Amino acid sequence: MTDNGDEIPKPRPASRLADLVDVPGPTALFEPSTIPPVTPAVPVAAEPVDEVAVARRAFARLLGEFRRSAVLVPFDAHGSLWTADFNGVRWICAFSDEEALARFAVAQGDAGREWAYRTVLGARLLDVMVPMLPGPGGVALDAGSDDGMLFPPVEGIVPDAVAVDLGGMR
Repeated sequence: MTDNGDEIPKPRPASRLADLVDVPGPTALFEPSTIPPVTPAVPVAAEPVDEVAVARRAFARLLGEFRRSAVLVPFDAHGSLWTADFNGVRWICAFSDEEALARFAVAQGDAGREWAYRTVLGARLLDVMVPMLPGPGGVALDAGSDDGMLFPPVEGIVPDAVAVDLGGMR
């Protein structure tokens, strides 16, 4: 095919990816000198961090993990769950593993006796056992250790029927 004496190549059919590999010549869309300069993005002021919201999310993750975990709950000399009273709250003592329970026994000065315990899901402690306690109750995980955690008797942790009223503080 010609146009005023010049040959015009016939259009090629749509190429496959394999055909593109053998295409001779530059493959860049722009010559380096024609690429417009990149302007830096305008810095955006960081949103202030709501530390209370961050702490609540972190605690919610810990609570969820505790609810799904099996923990060790020792029995006292009377065959009841080991509890401790502090500031008007009865705390069920639970431990993440036997080593944590052993450290607690040593701290109690009672490491010489055999400690009977039961494995219980954290959710069962909070949802079933805490409501059975007389008065407000919660769970103390790994009591007496640096890694201990308290799950107090408040809404969102224990059943609402046994939660202590926060008096509008949220």
